[in-house]
Amino acid sequence: MSDIERAEEAHGQAGTTLAKPAGGLPDRFENPGLPPHQHRMGDTDPKAAKRAERQVAILLLLSMIGSIGIIVSIIAIKYDGSFDRIGLSTRAIGLSMFLSLFALGVGAVHWAKTLMPDDERIDYRHRQRGTEAERAEAVAILKEGAGEAALGRRPLIRNTLVGALALFPIPAVFFFRDTGPLPGDDLSTTFWKAGDYLVKDPEGGRIRAADVSLGSVVHVLPEGIEEEEDVLNQKAKAAVLLMRLEENLLTEKSADWGVDGTVAYSKICTHMGCPVALYEQQTHHLLCPCHQSTFDLTQDCKVIFGPAKRRLPQLPIEVDDEGYLRASSGFHEAVGPSFWERG
Repeated sequence: MSDIERAEEAHGQAGTTLAKPAGGLPDRFENPGLPPHQHRMGDTDPKAAKRAERQVAILLLLSMIGSIGIIVSIIAIKYDGSFDRIGLSTRAIGLSMFLSLFALGVGAVHWAKTLMPDDERIDYRHRQRGTEAERAEAVAILKEGAGEAALGRRPLIRNTLVGALALFPIPAVFFFRDTGPLPGDDLSTTFWKAGDYLVKDPEGGRIRAADVSLGSVVHVLPEGIEEEEDVLNQKAKAAVLLMRLEENLLTEKSADWGVDGTVAYSKICTHMGCPVALYEQQTHHLLCPCHQSTFDLTQDCKVIFGPAKRRLPQLPIEVDDEGYLRASSGFHEAVGPSFWERG
């Protein structure tokens, strides 16, 4: 049997040209050979190495200028409502970001190509875990590589690299800060407060307790919300569903916070904030049409199906001397979607 045939038998595939001796496969194959090493100018000419060092430093300085340019563009170019201003701000930030990223990347590549070690080495395959001597050798190689980077001998590159890397992440702070003021407790509070009358959405008008019929559902908002400056944001949190059931179907807590079987619950799904606008009278279930989260009114709007993890918050209501429904307090828990701090 020829060497090629023995190799095909060993590997189980045709076209293999690796031959094995009569005693079996060799532990290592012969080195096929490497072309002669081509030395770079920086390896043999100290002036070329120094010139390359200055070029890397200039590129890193340009990266620093780009990072500073991002911050200046965000601070100096104020938005006045015009598209021209938006375009100017976008172009200034984009060009500065390009300069910062491009110069940092090109500087790193140029540094590696011209100044870092350029020796060809052979790394033989071995067991997953080497011997103690091999592991010590690996640590020594890493230390040797750190030493060959020559940061200690090239302080100009070291200092400009530290400056470029230190400035590079700072614009991110301005990007996030420029998105708007911090929300504070705005995500957990609504317009509702004690004494706010329930009015129909969208037609308006206060609601009498006697006008809410059994099995009905009314979309309501707090009176006076239309006068708010950020009315859309307030509506997105304050929307409420008003329903009337047989009082014996409600839990004790739901009945106490309602009026003669009429209860009010947040309309905002606790999964993704969609409007829970579908009410099934026979089963007394509220359904979110976006992802089919289902809430049971007879169990204090507990989640019985779907991805939502929290029940719908209930709005405590009462009736005034004239028979109109109003809130006896705001929500006792946060409305809307859950997030990492809310659970």
